[in-house]
Amino acid sequence: MAAQGGSALEPGWLLSPAGRPYLDSILQKNQRRVFGLLERPALPPSLAVPTVTYKLFLSGKSGVGKTALVASLAGTPVPPVHHETLGIEATTVYWPAKPRASGRPVIFQLHFWDCGDGALKKFEHLLPACKEEADAILFLFSFTDRSSFEELPAQMSRVVGPDEENLVRVVVGTKFDLSPQADVTEGDVTAFEGTWGLPVLRAGSGAGAAGGRGGLARVAPLLDALVERLWRRDQIAAGVAPGGEGSPPA
Repeated sequence: MAAQGGSALEPGWLLSPAGRPYLDSILQKNQRRVFGLLERPALPPSLAVPTVTYKLFLSGKSGVGKTALVASLAGTPVPPVHHETLGIEATTVYWPAKPRASGRPVIFQLHFWDCGDGALKKFEHLLPACKEEADAILFLFSFTDRSSFEELPAQMSRVVGPDEENLVRVVVGTKFDLSPQADVTEGDVTAFEGTWGLPVLRAGSGAGAAGGRGGLARVAPLLDALVERLWRRDQIAAGVAPGGEGSPPA
């Protein structure tokens, strides 16, 4: 799902001709480049742009596809078989985008923190560690697992406290491409969006996804939508953009 009209960023800019040099900076031999801890996209001095860093924590029932989603967003191989994540796994994704109000692009450095649901329940210190200095929480459910969808309200209440309103909440439905096995309908999603004031983003299962330009085009709308919401939050906090999405009911 792409960012909606009136967004603070130009949706799809990275895949346009103007974004080509920045796209090349996150590719290596036509495949997504995996960046080390101290590495970042290399650009000539004339194209140097600021880097904005965000931390995103993924929350969701075991098996909904948290690890697969991060792999798809990072352009790395998606695990063919589900294995419970034993602890915390952190993955860095660089994503260039262009604010509408600026002539200069921005490189977003996204740190995705993925922690197994079983580990979170067993070790009380893991959830505070995952949320520490986080900018957003991605609440995942699977379109093929209705219980994961029905647990969303309780999950959001459990993870985000009343004093953490600055956290950007994003709901992502995974395995959207497995429609014959879907247990969650579009009507269910529409009702949820109306009740909670939170648009639901869609993500595929990641099965057979390519790591190069083809795979990148599949995840570009989702990455655009994520950085759009984080950037808009910061613009609102700085007083340079009006308030955005509604809040959930009291």
